[in-house]
Amino acid sequence: MIRLGRIDHVCLRVRDLDEAAARWCLQFGLEERARGAGRALLACNDEPCSLELVEGIEPPGFDHVAFELHRTCSLADAREHLASAGVPADEHDGALWPSDPDGRGIELLPYRAPERDTDRWPQHARPSTSVSVGGPRRLGHVNCLTGALGENLAFYRNVLGMRVSDWLGDGAVWLRIDSEHHVMALVDKGEAHFHHLAFDVVDIGKMRDLLDHVARHGRWVSWGPARHGIAGNIATYVRITEEPCHVELYCDMERLEDDHEPRVYPDDRYSSNTWGPLPPRSYFRFDPVAIEWERESRETLGEPLPREGS
Repeated sequence: MIRLGRIDHVCLRVRDLDEAAARWCLQFGLEERARGAGRALLACNDEPCSLELVEGIEPPGFDHVAFELHRTCSLADAREHLASAGVPADEHDGALWPSDPDGRGIELLPYRAPERDTDRWPQHARPSTSVSVGGPRRLGHVNCLTGALGENLAFYRNVLGMRVSDWLGDGAVWLRIDSEHHVMALVDKGEAHFHHLAFDVVDIGKMRDLLDHVARHGRWVSWGPARHGIAGNIATYVRITEEPCHVELYCDMERLEDDHEPRVYPDDRYSSNTWGPLPPRSYFRFDPVAIEWERESRETLGEPLPREGS
């Protein structure tokens, strides 16, 4: 069998590596860890890598999400499991590379033991001479839109071993690999698109500081702050136009017991945001019209968002 240990990083394709690496570090408080062969590795706090940027592959945007295997699951175990499930996977750079039913890239990395005993301490207690103040604590999860919810659920649950946390009606599902409510969410919107990567921040005060900061750099909130009924986290979503996606800043994620029974929430406003409104319809789109409507708050001003392609 296969067992995942944690989410490791998200990889995005960018047009200009120098520009993108500097932008992500400056605007979201990340640190560049390594650079070479058209790639840059960026990290939150003292993580080895949270965000990988790769240059020269069109179009810009999502490339893959990487998961580290649990210490009880070897790369050979994962290879055998994928083969028995009939899932093809390339093997290179010391990792396995399957794809989900929507064609999204997955990297499965072998477990890497901490180099020092202090690396196992709580993050705030680890001695450091290089950690900068101000950024998120870690990469926490990803969210993907899909037009094939059942096929993708089967892949992430049966092939990658994730467990269902909760449902929103029958149109969205949240999946976990440990006690944190989710490491991935899948939302049925009729088509596939990577929606957001999520950075864990210590509390709503840190979220406020980061939002003030990104606003000064011309970013805007696509939705939030919101208190999700499902998962319980406080979340704010920031639009990224260069690599089409959103960044979620979140805190207070629900923790689940090992024997948690998945819940089915009604598909209503309260399940999505106990504090107030549902997101604007532009939040689920990445075309230029939706971005303009969102940037200028045209939906809020009473102008209906045109249908995509109209």
